[in-house]
Amino acid sequence: MLVRSWNVYHGNSSPPGRRTYLDEMIALATADEPDVVCLQEVPAWAIGRFTAGDVAAPPRLGPLPIPAELGRRLTAAHPGKFRSAFAGQGNAVQVGRRLRVLRRAVQILNPQPVRAAAARALALDVVARLAWAKERRVVQALRLRHDDGRTFLVANMHCTSSRDARLPAVELERAATFALAQAEEDDVVVLAGDFNLRGSNAAVLALTGGRFGFSAPAAGIDHVIVRGAPVSELRVWPPEQRMRSGVLLSDHTPVEIEIG
Repeated sequence: MLVRSWNVYHGNSSPPGRRTYLDEMIALATADEPDVVCLQEVPAWAIGRFTAGDVAAPPRLGPLPIPAELGRRLTAAHPGKFRSAFAGQGNAVQVGRRLRVLRRAVQILNPQPVRAAAARALALDVVARLAWAKERRVVQALRLRHDDGRTFLVANMHCTSSRDARLPAVELERAATFALAQAEEDDVVVLAGDFNLRGSNAAVLALTGGRFGFSAPAAGIDHVIVRGAPVSELRVWPPEQRMRSGVLLSDHTPVEIEIG
């Protein structure tokens, strides 16, 4: 079973310009019919295209919530400049034809009580607290059954981007705990997404041993790690694989793993 993850950067190229390439990205990510594709930074107006989509940061005009379509139109004036300012963003999972969704759930990674408790424990200043509260982040969990009878719990997350790696680390542990709580005894558990933590970070490495026991992470900040089944070596796409007509799609590269 092939699981792929990609932060699609709101559909922008790298560097961002005056048009988006979300359709091209979706076509590229699904062209070879992977079993599961986990996407992050999907504009809110596109969330409904997928098997499971959850808005993390709703579309807004300043402090006011707006319809997703209005957010799309406002962003279209200069997608590279506005990014998610109006359109919002979320996570999405596309499930292949060999899998059936048994159950799905979603959890906010940085709700106010979690931020408040962590801020006290980590002695965060006001600036750090406000930055962490600026954008909501979520993890999706889908329990899936394969045609061969195996069951999987796939969690798709997008942790906070911060200079202080302790903040996404709090969210990563919360996401992993949530995923394991959603899984049943014989499920293969998959954690995928933009962790915003490099593979050498202690919080990521902690998942590969002890009570977690997941497979090895990538070197960068985008990961697919697995517990409960043999896996291939994690593959990171080379830049040329996400080039289209001389344009580099997204500022992240897809990562993928084959579950045996």
